[in-house]
Amino acid sequence: MDATSYGPGLLGFLVVAGIGLALFFLLKNMNKQMRKIQVPHDGHEDERHGNGPEA
Repeated sequence: MDATSYGPGLLGFLVVAGIGLALFFLLKNMNKQMRKIQVPHDGHEDERHGNGPEA
């Protein structure tokens, strides 16, 4: 083995590629779950819980 033939090799590449692939699918699933969240659109929701403006 000479000084120019060292490096992470195939195993290092496969580990990094596997982590990248797992990250891709996790982000895809997270976006799907975030789309399911219902956000209230009016301000009356806060007033019922006592978080509205003081009048």
